[in-house]
Amino acid sequence: RLSLSSDHDEYRPPVWKSYLYQLQQEAPHPRRLTCTCEVRSHVARPPAARFHGKISREEADQLLSQAEGSYLIRESQRQPGTYTLALRFGNQTRNFRLYHDGKHFVGEKRFESIHDLVTDGLITLYIETRAAEYIAKMTINPIYEHVGYTTLNQEPALKKHLPHSPEAPDGPAPVKDDCIREERLTSLVRRATLRESDLAPKYEKVHNFKVHTFRGPHWCEYCANFMWGLIAQGVKCADCGLNVHKQCSKVVPNDCQPDLRHVKKVYSCDLTTLVKAHNTKRPMVVDMCIQEIEARGLQSEGLYRISGFSELIEDVKLAFDRDGEKADISSNAYEDINIITGALKLYFRELPIPLITYDAYPRFVEAGSRCPLCLCLIKVIKVQSLRLFGPQMLQRLCFLITSLGVTDYEKDNLMSSENLGIVFGPTLMRAPELDAMTALNDIRYQRLVVETLITNEDVLF
Repeated sequence: RLSLSSDHDEYRPPVWKSYLYQLQQEAPHPRRLTCTCEVRSHVARPPAARFHGKISREEADQLLSQAEGSYLIRESQRQPGTYTLALRFGNQTRNFRLYHDGKHFVGEKRFESIHDLVTDGLITLYIETRAAEYIAKMTINPIYEHVGYTTLNQEPALKKHLPHSPEAPDGPAPVKDDCIREERLTSLVRRATLRESDLAPKYEKVHNFKVHTFRGPHWCEYCANFMWGLIAQGVKCADCGLNVHKQCSKVVPNDCQPDLRHVKKVYSCDLTTLVKAHNTKRPMVVDMCIQEIEARGLQSEGLYRISGFSELIEDVKLAFDRDGEKADISSNAYEDINIITGALKLYFRELPIPLITYDAYPRFVEAGSRCPLCLCLIKVIKVQSLRLFGPQMLQRLCFLITSLGVTDYEKDNLMSSENLGIVFGPTLMRAPELDAMTALNDIRYQRLVVETLITNEDVLF
């Protein structure tokens, strides 16, 4: 891996910070204290070799006093049927309530064996005891500020920081050298130095961090420190693959750049994640479906209102999830245009955050309850839109509403703006967690809002 000195701005290749790794190597090793006596118990218990029956804390302390890292399991005298892990650390015996639900645990982490639980516990106790002050300051002057993809996501920075060899007199360096340099770059630097596409959306996205178990030694890509422990050492962004400590994840900037290798589906994927992963202004589902509808469906009676066969709509969904922009939704594959409209509506219904976001929802519902509605919506969109949506989300709403304006063909498709409002109101606007009665009352406002947006899109947008 490559790293940076936190004291200098220029690029240089020192190693990742190894202090915490060295501490993990120094941590006491677990020493199981075997019980040689027969222990009787009428309840289910841990393996006999480690089980010491109903002994007191004082007896456990005396048995464990010989060696750092020694441990045993005893049954509680005060609460029969419950078990305690007694562990020697720092010249004192520490007692932890021990649980088992198929795996062993004393806190959030669950282990296949008691030995792994104790090993991880000793590592954590040792590091957090010896390096408490160091850990508290890990997020100060992080490596991420120098090589994170916020600062290196532009070509000039790429040329400045990447190592290079002199060009040959007759042309650029051989391709082989470029390949070797690329292999030497860490995943962090590769993400950092991707050229930004002209189509790349310019807006923030929070990281989608999940607790992760890293196999083998791993270093935090924010602070450059070792991620200690046996399991669940830190968190990993499910969208871009960034690996950081749990505490570091709280200060990482909202600059997630989703990677298609981590984005496994199209439907039910956060809209921002999808468009940033594909470097597009809108989800390809929307563009491709609307292109098909405009090419062969504008005069179709009941457009958007008539439902296609649910099995075929599910096929379209699976095709997008599997093939992305290469999915075939042409008339050769799906002759019925209602299959395509159904797939488009399904995409918006399955968005984790609806197109008219939960933050914007109350404003739009309030506008829908007022008169004149059009003027209220103008105020919301012109005054509140950037705060509630951001420019990119507003642009997508504008595009969709404009595309839904099929009323020019109303004589043929029989779809008025009122009918479109009925169809797309609950699809584009979903109430946050409200009681059933409130959500039911909001349906009429959802219809009115979408109907008004379609009818007055030239004024509103």
